[in-house]
Amino acid sequence: MEKTHLYQAPHLHALSRTLFIAAGASEHIANEVAEHLVNAHLAGHDSHGVLRIPAYLNAIEAGSIKPSTEPEVVAETDNTLRVDGNGCFGHYVSRWSIRKAIEKAKISNTCCVSIFNTGHIGRLGEYAETAAAADCIGLITVGKGGKGAGPTVPFGGSQGTFSTNPMAIGVPTGDDRPFVIDFATSVIAEGKIQVARSKGADLPEGCILDKHGAPSVKPSDFYDGGALLTFGRHKGYALAMFTCLLGGLAGTFNTETGEMGGIYMQVVDVNAFTPIAEYQKGVRAFLDVIKSTLPAKGFDEVLVPGDYESRNRAERLKTGIEIPDTINTQLQECADKLGVSIGEDIVEAEDIDRY
Repeated sequence: MEKTHLYQAPHLHALSRTLFIAAGASEHIANEVAEHLVNAHLAGHDSHGVLRIPAYLNAIEAGSIKPSTEPEVVAETDNTLRVDGNGCFGHYVSRWSIRKAIEKAKISNTCCVSIFNTGHIGRLGEYAETAAAADCIGLITVGKGGKGAGPTVPFGGSQGTFSTNPMAIGVPTGDDRPFVIDFATSVIAEGKIQVARSKGADLPEGCILDKHGAPSVKPSDFYDGGALLTFGRHKGYALAMFTCLLGGLAGTFNTETGEMGGIYMQVVDVNAFTPIAEYQKGVRAFLDVIKSTLPAKGFDEVLVPGDYESRNRAERLKTGIEIPDTINTQLQECADKLGVSIGEDIVEAEDIDRY
């Protein structure tokens, strides 16, 4: 059985912040990114947690992430924002942007945002949850497509032309269990392949191809020139393309190479259509009816989007977050290189208060 290390959320937050600050991040940016990574673990999505830190630190060292720059609005109307991330952490830029979008939606009923010049934005579901917590419906997509743009193959194709092109939707329910959809348009997100590799586990069938185009369940085959498949065959393929088209609203397309993609957010204030309190009652009643469906053989219950994350958060805040030994070793190596401690002594009172 793979060895793991148990961390409480405040310690994992402090660890992440310490590494980012040591690499040159502003403290408030480091705290925002650290909170996002820990929240991903609490939601049960380890693929978007601290296993990403070594890659982010390498990107900072290479200059592709500028850890202390601030995003800026370069164009706006009453209902739109165009945001230049200025090369900063995608998590910080996206948190900053969704908050501004909510502010605008509260005044003008809705707001659409296009973001460019930033990197990986982490778990999209968090931004959808932020919108839902503000009594809004949120939609977030990230798309990248074109020749050699990523490891996901188009339906009927044999070469990667897309990234994993995820999307997320959040809807308020009036309680701490918002309706949240968050998925890649590939069958499996690349981060989950990283998780499987860190645990020495196989993947489910039907997720990847090896470099010869044959189906495989071995994470190593993916990282040796393999490819991802879209979910739902032609349906996931079409949605992967749509995320690119929405992302291209930022002007991030190239007519010579055929590349297109970017980050898109949309926030709708529920009160613009119907009173939020009544809407939330209706949503919760609807979800509860669905959950009351008689389970099929082999299932204990019917869940709805958001249940998984809510249950994981409650459990992991109580019992802690398990980090595979391989990832823990990488984090310690990062700390040694940067000359900082990542022991429990770095946890501050505000870290404990966050969680």
